[in-house]
Amino acid sequence: MNKTKEIWIAGFALFSLFFGAGNLLLPPLLGYNAGNNWFWVTIGFMITAVVIPIIGIMAHAKLQGTLYDFGKKVSPTFSLIYCVIVYIISIAIPSPRTASATHEIAIHPIFGTSPLLTSCVYFALVLVFVLNRSKILNLIGKYLTPFIVIILVLVIGIGLFSSDMIMNPSKFTTPIVDGILEGYQTFDAIGAVVVGGVVIISLNLKGLNSFDEKKELIKKAGIIAGSGLFIIYAGLIAVGAFYGSEVFVDGSLSNDMQRANLLRGISKSTLGNIGNVFLSTLIALACFTTAVGIITGTADYFKGLFKDSQKAYISTAIVGCLIGILVGQMDFHSIIVIALPVLMFIYPITIVLILLNILPDKYASKSVFRTVVLVTFIFSIPDFLGFIIPRENLMGIKNMIPLANQSLGWVIPAIITFIGLNLKKFR
Repeated sequence: MNKTKEIWIAGFALFSLFFGAGNLLLPPLLGYNAGNNWFWVTIGFMITAVVIPIIGIMAHAKLQGTLYDFGKKVSPTFSLIYCVIVYIISIAIPSPRTASATHEIAIHPIFGTSPLLTSCVYFALVLVFVLNRSKILNLIGKYLTPFIVIILVLVIGIGLFSSDMIMNPSKFTTPIVDGILEGYQTFDAIGAVVVGGVVIISLNLKGLNSFDEKKELIKKAGIIAGSGLFIIYAGLIAVGAFYGSEVFVDGSLSNDMQRANLLRGISKSTLGNIGNVFLSTLIALACFTTAVGIITGTADYFKGLFKDSQKAYISTAIVGCLIGILVGQMDFHSIIVIALPVLMFIYPITIVLILLNILPDKYASKSVFRTVVLVTFIFSIPDFLGFIIPRENLMGIKNMIPLANQSLGWVIPAIITFIGLNLKKFR
């Protein structure tokens, strides 16, 4: 196959593997609530939803291993535990969330079917794709992603040029921080360390064995996917902000219903009555490709853990789909509520591992990995606990840690630790 074509297919596949339920539903409401501060919210959102994930893909290009390689400099035991936690989280939260979003927005309003039926059909199709492992990049990159991109471009393009651009006042006091934290909800950083491995194994299965060729292809594919995510996210946030005065969002509804109603309103305003049909198709495709990427990445890992056992791959794929069916019957909002404390625990560690792995080895020795990860873990505990116990019980601790009240208490300690350990090397 032509090299340029291969890069574009991989880039499109990466974009599609990233772009799921949260990626579509979160940005418009974020822009709607940001109002005239939509630009600053966009900056924050891009940090955790685009920049960090694409750096994660670049780190995969450098390592060309599995998720295990991201944490092995801390210790083999840590890396094993980290991998298992990430994959359990992936198949228990973001994967079922894609089925829940598909049911609530694309299936139930049209057919009125039960969430159980939707989840069963949905994950049966996911399993078919996952079991056709060697064809995943081509199937997603050549056929599914173009439909997603075309519909998104239509909604955003028409929306930006037809809106009166009358924005509501911002509901955020710290828009950049609110954007950063909302970016957590996309799961894109975790997605990067999971689906990056999927791309590498797919390239190996296609017979591309040269380390340098794979490195170049993955980097360029990452840039294509990152550019696509940047444009789509910025467009969706802007459209959400510009339609602030045209689409009514009932604040008494749950956040997931607000997100769904806003997206429906924007689609109808831009594409007319056929807008909801396009929206349903878009959500179903975007969610489906993400679920395929998550289940495949998890199955790949456990296959490697059991000495390249195909039985382990098939068993993991089946278990992942069964969990998806069970959890996918919950509503979208309930899954997000469950996800928040989990994200506050695992996301900071994932971000730190991504950033350390992309750095030259002289700045990221084993001792640097171990100490920075440990400090990140310790200082993210108050953020994690803040979603489990009453926040007022933690105010004494949070007031002593910079940015802790913004749920980013781990950032400055991790930076100071990293600089302190590398001080002599910077001179």
